[in-house]
Parts: sequence; structure tokens; C-alpha cells
Amino acid sequence: MNMQAPSTSGVQPPPVPKRIEEMQLSTVMMRDIMLKTMFRKNLDMVGDVARAVCLPRAVTQELIDIARSQNLLEATGTLHANANGNEMGFQLTDAGKARTLDALSQSEYFGPMPVPLEVYREQVKRQSIRNIQITRKQLTDAMGHLVLPDSLLDNLGPAVSAGRSILMYGPPGNGKSSISNGIRDAMGDKIYVPRAIEYAGQVITVYDPIVHSAAETEEDDPNSLRVRRSYDTRYVKCERPTVITGGELSLDMLDLVYNPTARTYQAPLQLKSTGGIFIVDDLGRQAEPPQALVNRWIVPLEENKDILALQSGEKFEVPFDTLVIFSTNFHPNEIFDQAALRRIFYKIKIDGPNQENFLKIFAMVAKKKGIPLSEPALVHLLKKKYPTINNIYANYQPIFLIDQMISICNFEGIPYQMTPELIDRAWGNMFVKDEHIVK
Repeated sequence: MNMQAPSTSGVQPPPVPKRIEEMQLSTVMMRDIMLKTMFRKNLDMVGDVARAVCLPRAVTQELIDIARSQNLLEATGTLHANANGNEMGFQLTDAGKARTLDALSQSEYFGPMPVPLEVYREQVKRQSIRNIQITRKQLTDAMGHLVLPDSLLDNLGPAVSAGRSILMYGPPGNGKSSISNGIRDAMGDKIYVPRAIEYAGQVITVYDPIVHSAAETEEDDPNSLRVRRSYDTRYVKCERPTVITGGELSLDMLDLVYNPTARTYQAPLQLKSTGGIFIVDDLGRQAEPPQALVNRWIVPLEENKDILALQSGEKFEVPFDTLVIFSTNFHPNEIFDQAALRRIFYKIKIDGPNQENFLKIFAMVAKKKGIPLSEPALVHLLKKKYPTINNIYANYQPIFLIDQMISICNFEGIPYQMTPELIDRAWGNMFVKDEHIVK
């Protein structure tokens, strides 16, 4: 009985395929990917090929035996020394090279064997974002660098644990982006991201080093008979992914990306974020209307599935297992109709801090930046400056004002300090005077 090693993250790992039949892929497709990999990477030993296509040695040997029986591969007659003794090398025959070139003309994809979409669906269920239960302590620890009211955590906690869509709205500069990142950090566990998936004979690459942060793991040696792999290495063990988009987000970024030269597909952003978080920052700043963007998410948000289309026009369903966080400086009623708002499960207003929390943030930033607090300067700030803007505080203001004072001190060649005069000079750069400019 082949026992799977327990996952340290609590997520059940994808089981290791032991035979070709368990792959649930076309034998011809697997054979051709192996041949293309051997050709492109100039590989001739079973262990090296197994590592390149991310399959166990036994399954790779089965594929090599099939190719040999079809006269596409032949033994080189050269023995290579390795950990298991001497290993015979293999090379493409003339017929094998012809078959490989024909396969490359149909698709340039080579390397890790893809995971069938149906098999991937099962792994998505095992590591669903909706399986996570976030505690207040986890959320507080992840956001310890932020000064937030308890009432905000009261609302955020259940929203994150539910794994449902969240709309955060409120005036700019109050940490909506930082809170989104804190939610990501609170999760803390690992999931398994497929290097590529397969649907209808088409390969869709999913793993993206820009989006996915691979966890440090000891790589198993496919040459060794004594090492039992703990999971299917067609997957990469990663932190839960976070995709952050802002004003650049457009509807076509949510479609499959087809490479006409390689004849392969790249997964869209929301598929890459499966099992993690998709943050739409600055909603309302995109070229697409916010209503159009949310309309695109209606089916995924309600049914936990997305619909993608191949170049042929064929549409198919993929899992949608993502915590979507919309962040906007607009009031929701300004950018959405009620039908769209109904489909966003949680709406959380992020307000600016009160005076007490503002002073906490100000003191924390000043300490971090190495500038001593001054009571006369703070009194001047609170009694003279803030009344001019109706005492409206924002989280970004302490770091802005303190950075401004530090820059002035550096320019003037004086020690870091805080004075009413420096407060005035810093304040002058935080706001632009409303006036008419004659052109």
C-alpha cells in the first residue's frame, strides 16, 4: 500500500501517478510531449527525462517502452553511471525525429506533463479557499503593522473565512490595499499549483513565477528507488497565490491567452489565482466601466465556476475558487446597480482613523523613521491645520507628513526634528490649493 505523506500545510497533496492509466491523458499526447522534451533538452537518460516531464521514473519508463515499440526511440548502447548503477541511454530514431518535428509543428509545448482539467478539479476541492477558517488572532497578527478599529476586524473575519467576494470602499489613503495584503498573509498555508493543465488535447500553462511563490522543498531524485515522492510533481507547492490588478485591468485579461507561435494557451489571471486571492484595486479607474467588470464576474461569483473559450470557439468550464476583493474610492451606489451589489457578498466601508488612532499611527511612523515627537508641533497640527479640512484624518497622512519633514531636514542640513514651521511646509505639499489658473 502506497501511503501518501501527510501535508504540512493541512492541504491534501495530489497523489502520485503510478501507472500510465492513472494519468488520464492520451498516450499519444504523453509520448509526443516526452519526445519533444528529449529533443529540445537533448536528454537521453530515463532519470533526466522523468525529471523534465515531472513524472515518476516508472511511468516515464512505460512511455519510453511504448516509443521503442513504435521504433521512435532506440537504445544508444552507452551505459551511464548514476546512483542506481549503470543506466542505458536512449535516443530518437530517424522516424522518432520526424514524429517529433511533426508534433512540434502542432504545438511547441514540451516539459512538464499537463494535468487533465478533470483531475485538477479534484485538487481544487481538496485545497479550496472556502475550506479555510481564519481566526481573529491570525487576522490581527497579519495586520499587526496597521492600526485598525476592532469593528473592522469584526466584519473582515467572517468575510475572509467565508471565502466569498468582498467590496471594500471608502476615501482614498486609508489602507484598503494594505488590508487586502494582510488578508493574504493571514492565510499562511500552502497549496499545489499545476504547471499546466489539459483540456480537449490543448495545453494551458498555469504556474507563473510572477504570481506564484514556490515553497522551498527538497527535490526528490527520480533516479533513486528509495525516495518516495510525497506528491505529484506536475504541481508546484506554493503559498496561496495573490493576483493584484489596478487601473490596467481590462476584460480581455480575463480570457485565455493564445500563443499562435507555440500553439499553446496561458491561463488568465483569475485561473492563476485559484485557491488564493484576486484583488481588483482602484475599481472605477479602469478603462472598462465597473459595472461591466462585475458583470463578467457574475457567473463565477455565484456558481464557483468560470467559462473560458478556445481559439476554435469551444467553451468549457474551469473551477473558480478565488476570494475576490474589490477595492474602490467610490461609493458603491455610484458605480454599481443593485443587482451587481447583491452578488458581492460582503460590503465593508474603510473609513479614516479617528484622532486617537491617527496619533497612534503618527507616533509609530515617527519612531520607525527616527524623528522625535514634539508636543508644540502636534498641537499646531491638530489645532491649526486639521480644522482647515474639517478634521478629516487619513491613514496615509502621518507617513506623508513625516517623510516631508525628513526631506526638509536633509536639505537644510539640520537634525531630524518636528516644529510648527516644518509642519506648515510639509502640509503645503499634501494638498493643492483650489484656485483658478489663467491660461
